[in-house]
Amino acid sequence: MKKILGVEFGSTRIKAVLIDEGSNVLAQGSYEWENQLKDGLWTYDLDDVWTGLQSAYSSLIENYGENIEKLDGIGISAMMHGYLAFDKDDNLLVPFRTWRNTNTAKAAAELTEALEFNMPQRWSGSHFYQAVLNKEEHVDKVTFLTTLAGYVHWKLTGKKVIGIGDGAGMLPIKDNDYDKKKIAKYNELLTHHGLNIDIYDLLPTILLAGEDAGTLTDEGAKLLDVSGKLKPGAIFCPPEGDAGTGMVATNAVRVHTGNVSAGTSAFAMVVLEKNLSKVNESIDVVATPSGKPVAMVHANNFTSEINAWASLFNEVIDLAGGSIGKGQLFDKLYEKSLESDFNVGGLVGYNFLSGEPIVGMETGIPLIARKPDGKLTLANFMQLQLYSALGAMAVGMEILQEEKVKIDDICGHGGFFKTEFVGANAMSAALNAPITVMKNAGEGGAWGVAVLALYSVLKIDTLEDFLDKLFSKTEKTTVMASKEEKKKFASFLEYYKKGLKVEKLSTELFN
Repeated sequence: MKKILGVEFGSTRIKAVLIDEGSNVLAQGSYEWENQLKDGLWTYDLDDVWTGLQSAYSSLIENYGENIEKLDGIGISAMMHGYLAFDKDDNLLVPFRTWRNTNTAKAAAELTEALEFNMPQRWSGSHFYQAVLNKEEHVDKVTFLTTLAGYVHWKLTGKKVIGIGDGAGMLPIKDNDYDKKKIAKYNELLTHHGLNIDIYDLLPTILLAGEDAGTLTDEGAKLLDVSGKLKPGAIFCPPEGDAGTGMVATNAVRVHTGNVSAGTSAFAMVVLEKNLSKVNESIDVVATPSGKPVAMVHANNFTSEINAWASLFNEVIDLAGGSIGKGQLFDKLYEKSLESDFNVGGLVGYNFLSGEPIVGMETGIPLIARKPDGKLTLANFMQLQLYSALGAMAVGMEILQEEKVKIDDICGHGGFFKTEFVGANAMSAALNAPITVMKNAGEGGAWGVAVLALYSVLKIDTLEDFLDKLFSKTEKTTVMASKEEKKKFASFLEYYKKGLKVEKLSTELFN
């Protein structure tokens, strides 16, 4: 039996999954962690990366019930984008800057204009150029830029490579590599600011799914397994971002398919038949792990505010002498939203803990408002939480509708879909598309990157055909929101858009 390991560094949890050659889950392990706001920037300490990886792997081994001496394949995934810069001696020059930071607005705007391509604030290329604009001392010492997945992969294999999906979150790609014309324009901007380097030389090598991405080294085995029992030699797939592994985990890599990953942040992705007709700052153009173009609508904020309110309700239950499991509490709160009024009781709200570029917010502050004659019921309140989480994404998806992008089906994964029907129904109303939820909907990227590693080990078929066969017997449910539910969300979205002025003013007054 083959043993394939997938590890994903999510925003709040590092998760490890062990699967066999049939993609069946053999064991899982995890480690909880949180980003930190240091000197005005969101970051994770790299020591926590290794503590978390080792802890997640150790807990997986404990759950598996026996030591593992040999793994056949390994895949590393992580939150996309961000900024990890190293010097010639492989020293980290500044703390890891995550996707959550919105301090790169000037760089993103200048790059978008110069490259004639939407460069989101969270992309690695935007972070580096902003450091250049800020005249940060470290920029002329950089010899290597990568993402979190690329960094972990590098340390475990010695290879400075990246999957095309994750690489597409650094700088634009074309013909399965970084776009040479756009790289040249980027270099012109660097020269204008007195930095005579070729950005291409700083980037990891782009690889497609199934291509040789190296093997686990002896040093890497010791980094992963602190017990020292794991031997080197496992085959690695190219490291991918959570967007790419989400596509794999939902079998959404063919043209006209899509997926939604819904957790701390959220993104909707649709595989395109052709490129979009014009540049739009709300739409990222990235790639599937096999290189097909993808339109991505990314929302920085999604379930964190829902989680915060659920925690508050749990405190109330404890105060009253009761108790309830976390999963059961979420199920009951989600299900209560189905009883909400058509206008959500006159409530409107924003779940912005950080900035939300889709709707023009450089910073965020959670906000709830209601009309004086509104109905503040639990059902309306929970519907507000679900709808406000979906608001920014829905604004972005309207652009794809204007582009007449065909969507046959969108597959959802992540914690938002764990409660049967409710999350999928709300998402369907927001995106005006059928939402399919598979049995593994709550697992997401760790399993997805394990499947990519399995593909690298087996080396059969195209990725699309491989996944079709793999998912042929997977249990799934498809939900299409009713006309009434779509009207309900559309009414809320209109109110939501009007209230953005209030949210904007609040961020200016209180941040």
